[in-house]
Amino acid sequence: MFGLDKLFTKKANAFTIASPLNGEIIDKSIIPDPTFAEGILGPTIGFNPREGMIYAPCDGVITQIFRTGHALTITSVSGIEILIHVGINTVDLKGKGFSALVQEDADVKQGDPLIKFDIPLIKNEGYSIEVPLVICNPDNFRKIEFVAPKPVSKGDIICTFEK
Repeated sequence: MFGLDKLFTKKANAFTIASPLNGEIIDKSIIPDPTFAEGILGPTIGFNPREGMIYAPCDGVITQIFRTGHALTITSVSGIEILIHVGINTVDLKGKGFSALVQEDADVKQGDPLIKFDIPLIKNEGYSIEVPLVICNPDNFRKIEFVAPKPVSKGDIICTFEK
């Protein structure tokens, strides 16, 4: 009986998030921005996108969409606060090449499209297209573990959490 109780307790305190895009996971250290590369904002994972679409990595609510459409934050139903930032210094594009597909306070389901972006335009304007994903409230979890760099598709599990 003790073993079963421990098993159910562990499951109740474990959470995951999925890849927000189709592409490849890269080591955060190669993201060309020290804020993300050094994990200054929180635990970070990076992506090289294969297509110009960001999807919800979990069920949750959109808590902020940047005016320029290049970034957003989502809070999962389990309380994970996630920042997704498309490109590096792309705020300077002032929204050019970005379309937010949701509004703040919108409820979303994992896999819902969130941001559409134009990879060729971003590159032609001289910006890097790496997509950092940051966990903004790591102190709420005793363990956060990202998967190793590899190709991913939207919906693939990229991070596990334990409370």
